[in-house]
Amino acid sequence: MKIALTLSGGGYRGIAHIGVLKALEEAGVTPEGIAGTSAGSVVGALHAYGVSTGDMLDFFKSIQLLSFGNYAFGKPGWVDPESFYDRFLEILPEDDFSALKIPIQVTATNILNGELKVFSKGPLIRAILASAAFPGFFAPVEIGKGYYVDGGVLNNFPADLLRDQADFQIGVYVNPFEPTDKSKIKHSISVLERVLKIKTASDSIKKFPLCDLLVYPKEMSRFSTFLEKDLDTIFQLGYQEAKECLETASDKIQEL
Repeated sequence: MKIALTLSGGGYRGIAHIGVLKALEEAGVTPEGIAGTSAGSVVGALHAYGVSTGDMLDFFKSIQLLSFGNYAFGKPGWVDPESFYDRFLEILPEDDFSALKIPIQVTATNILNGELKVFSKGPLIRAILASAAFPGFFAPVEIGKGYYVDGGVLNNFPADLLRDQADFQIGVYVNPFEPTDKSKIKHSISVLERVLKIKTASDSIKKFPLCDLLVYPKEMSRFSTFLEKDLDTIFQLGYQEAKECLETASDKIQEL
């Protein structure tokens, strides 16, 4: 494998991944393998299937997380990830990893045994829904004998999955960590989000050296994980940062 691409989790900040993909396409850079977590798994799967960046952006804009029909009645969470299955089936009509043009590895956390699960074959949509099921907000997704939540709990930046198989690895990290103010911790979800951000930042930063090129869009900290606005701005931040990073690494990439 010449080029691998790792896409981190980050909720709606994952829209920046779409901007990065647009920059990669314009530069003629095509990954031969993808690893993704949470939002990164969703964007990665859409790209691997062949969905255009424009259609991806429209897809994310069309999803209403807090629509009444998405509530997790009788399940441990506010929103039921499986309520989005039919919507995903419209854009991924062949619901299987084997339908992808680029192989992808998707991480999720089995809360029954506390182990990381890496999905790479079989049904696709439920795997990416599980990978993106932020605990406490989304209900877990049942797959086989497992009960899965966000892969970011154990591996939010899975740069380790493809490192040994790739000549050159591009990593995209959209989950920045910066000091914050008490006034911004307003409710229980804020506390949970902050705690997970602390943990994932600590684990993820250790994996940055596994990437030959790291795209780390600036200003991501001002965007919320679940806030459905400024998506075009987030897209542009990812696009611009990737273009700048690709310019600095153009010679290395051309050698591949």
